[in-house]
Parts: sequence; C-alpha cells; structure tokens
Amino acid sequence: MSSFIVTSLHAQSTAAVAKVNGVVIPQARLDFMVKAAVAQGQPESSEMRNALRENLIAEEIIVQEALKKGLDRDPDVITQTELARQAILVRAYQADYIKNNTVSDAVLRREYDAVKAQMGDKEYKARHILVETEAEAKDIIASLKKKGASFEKLAGEKSIDVGSKNNGGELGWSAAAAYVKPFAEALQNLKKGSTTEKPVQTSFGWHVIRLEDVRTAVTPPFEEVKSNMQQRVLQRNFATTVQDLRSKAKVE
Repeated sequence: MSSFIVTSLHAQSTAAVAKVNGVVIPQARLDFMVKAAVAQGQPESSEMRNALRENLIAEEIIVQEALKKGLDRDPDVITQTELARQAILVRAYQADYIKNNTVSDAVLRREYDAVKAQMGDKEYKARHILVETEAEAKDIIASLKKKGASFEKLAGEKSIDVGSKNNGGELGWSAAAAYVKPFAEALQNLKKGSTTEKPVQTSFGWHVIRLEDVRTAVTPPFEEVKSNMQQRVLQRNFATTVQDLRSKAKVE
C-alpha cells in the first residue's frame, strides 16, 4: 500500500469535527448523526450539518462538566448507561437479523392469502357506545328503543371511548376481524341500520353497537403490500428466534 493511501486512510480515521478542551470530537460521530437525520426525512444541508456540529460541541462541554462532578460514577447513571448500551445492541442484532434473512415470494404469498382470508370479503361501517357497566348499556338500549333518542347524541354524552364519542360513536370502515371477537360477532349478526338488542361485553367494557352499512372489501394487490408482508413475517420469525435463544440460555 502506498504511503499516500496510508496517509489518506489515517486522516479519515482521525478527522475531527472539533476539539473541545483538548478532547477530539470525531468526524464519524457527526457523519452518523447526519445519516440518522437524513433517514428520518431531513434534507442534508450545510445548515443542518452546522447545527448538528454545534449540538455535539455543546454536549461534549456538558459531558466534561459531568465527568468533573463524578456523575459517571453515580449508580443510577451507570445503570442508565448499561441499559442504553443494551438497547443499542438489541436493535443492532435485530437489524442484522432482518438484513441477513430473506423471505421467499412463496411464503409471502401464503401470508397474504392467510391475511386476506382472515379479514373476509366484507367491511362494516359501525358506531358504538362504550360504557363501564351492563346496566348503563341496557339503559341506553332502552332509551334508543322507547324514547327514540339519538344514537349519536347518546354516544357523545355517555361513551367512554374518547376516540369515537365526539364523532357520534363512529368507528369508520373496518373488517370484522379488526375488532375483538365478541364485538366482531355481534357486528356480523346485525342487519344494516339495526342496533344490538343486548349489550356486548369485551375487555374494554360494555358496548351498544349499530351497523351503519356494509360493503364488499377491496383487498390491496399483493405487490402493493409485499414489503409490509415481509416485515410482518420477519418480525414473527425474529420473535421465534429470540424464543429459541431464550430456551437455550442458562438462566438461574
């Protein structure tokens, strides 16, 4: 290797962003932060690099002051440092697994077909009123039957589902499989425009459900969701790998 190449490589490895009280901030640290910012959608620019450089300098100054105070020897700080290191290594291992494991199109097709079958061929537009007790739900059903009360108004007044109460209890369009089983079964047994005769209990509480409409589900084509399918399968496979490692580990 020529002396020019050796000198160039050495310069790259020792290049500094800045030197703070004699401590070098390596160029690689800034490059890593720029890369991370770009990955999050920020456009790379000299302004962005300068801002990150200033952050690194400020952080180095604070770190030096923390070290002067001996904070690196504080038990809580030591624990946090160890946890941060562990979290970084866990993410690195997962990223390495995903990078080095591929899923065949045949497997992805089977996953796609399974999800498609699970979601069914219909979508339901529903409203619901969620309350804490069966008695409350029965009172709401009675009000809807005998007094002709507005479902939407009661949802706004009574429902504890903050995500839908201010919209008259509307849940939008979803496949039945998107809901927990008791809710899904009740929804599928309703006729368009009808409301459940009895309260439906789930882990969230007691529901009064009204079916607004039904339509044929439109499944996105395989190629459109192939990437998501791959992530889904890889995550499941990774979880299996971790479980296998756990079963082989000596834990006392």
